[in-house]
Amino acid sequence: MANEHYYDIDLVWRSDRMGEVSSPVLNEKIEVVTPPEFPKGIAGKWSPEHFFTAAVSSCFMTTFLAVAENSKLEFVSLEVKAKGKLEMVEGKYMMSEVELKPELVIAKQDDQERALRILNKSEVACLISNSIKSKIVFVPEILIKN
Repeated sequence: MANEHYYDIDLVWRSDRMGEVSSPVLNEKIEVVTPPEFPKGIAGKWSPEHFFTAAVSSCFMTTFLAVAENSKLEFVSLEVKAKGKLEMVEGKYMMSEVELKPELVIAKQDDQERALRILNKSEVACLISNSIKSKIVFVPEILIKN
């Protein structure tokens, strides 16, 4: 596996506080909005805060699946509840905490201790969780419509 990978995302503003996220390598487009907690926010749609929390949760799941497979852990099901906390810190809003609540169902009682170790190992190895305070590279471009 290569040491670097890139994931292209395109965002187009549509109207009001709503845009559309897509990728040249994916089929689906997803509406994204300002959440209803902010002025002119829209309820019932995906927001950046939802995406952030979903990234942590889904990364945990995919990491767990790889670790469980490599460890030959047989399991029946996995469900993960996640709650992202947005708060004001030092005068700026930030996603300060994501609570992950994985529910793993296994078939054998004897696997319980090993399953817990695998869940813990997966949480530590999740690349998104390890990147939360990551550097932002800002490359603005201004176009003039003729």
